[in-house]
Amino acid sequence: MLSEPRSGRLTAWGNALLGGFVSPDDAVLAIVGDDAVHRVEGLPGESAPVGLTLALGRLRALGVSGLCVALPRPGHPLGLSGPPEFNARALEAEEAVVGHGAGLGLVPEVYEAGPAGDVHVEVVWHVLPVREAPPADVPSLGEAERELAEALREATEVLSRLDVAGAGPVAEAAIDAYRARAEHGREVLAPGYPPRAVRVLELAQRVGLLVSLAYGNGHGGAVSSAEMAARGEALRPVERTARRAQVAAYNSVVEERERGVR
Repeated sequence: MLSEPRSGRLTAWGNALLGGFVSPDDAVLAIVGDDAVHRVEGLPGESAPVGLTLALGRLRALGVSGLCVALPRPGHPLGLSGPPEFNARALEAEEAVVGHGAGLGLVPEVYEAGPAGDVHVEVVWHVLPVREAPPADVPSLGEAERELAEALREATEVLSRLDVAGAGPVAEAAIDAYRARAEHGREVLAPGYPPRAVRVLELAQRVGLLVSLAYGNGHGGAVSSAEMAARGEALRPVERTARRAQVAAYNSVVEERERGVR
C-alpha cells in the first residue's frame, strides 16, 4: 500500500483532466510515472491499442464524465459493480478503473522486462463493459476518515503487542521513506481534489505502511504459527479499512459531483 496503484493515478489525473485542471500532456506524464509506456486496448472505435492521450480524449467523447478506482481482493469486490467478466479481470489485477457515464472500465496488465535495477515496464489498459450500478462497499469520504482513525489506533496497538513497532533498521528505514514521501511536494492527489480527500489518502497510506511493517519485518513477538495467524486475523480488517479509504479518496470527485457539491 505504500506505492500508489496505477489505477489510482489514472483515476486521479484522469479526473483532473476531465475537470479542466491539467493539460493532457501533464495528465499522461503523471499517469505513466516511472513506467516506460501505457497503451489502451479495446477502446470502442479503435482496432488497435492507442496511446493514453488519444484514449482519454476518446473516453470523454464517449460520455465518460468521471473516473473511479476499484481495489478488489478475494472475498472483497471493493469498488466493483459487474459484470462478471470485468470483475474477474479486475480481481486478477487487484485494481481497475470504472468510467462513469459510458459503462466502460479499464483493467491494467503489466509487462516487465530487463535485469534488476533496469526493469522496463509497459502497461496495457484493457477496456471492458461495466455495469452502471453502485460500486461494492465504497464508503463516503467522511465515513472513511472516521474509520481510519480507529484503524490507525488498532494497527498501532497490534504492532506494539506483537513487538513490531520498533522492529529494527528495516522498519525505521520504511518509516523514514514514508515521511520523506509525505513531505515531498505534498501532491498526494491530482489538482481539483478536495483537501479532505488528500488528508484521507495520506492517512490510508500511513495505515497501510503500518500493516506492511507488521507483515514484512520478521516474526516480532509472534513466534508460533498460531500467533502468526492471530497477527493476520488482527490486521486483515485494518488493511481492508485502509483500502476502502483509498478508494473513497480517489473517488471523492465523482462522489461530490453526484451529491451536487462541486
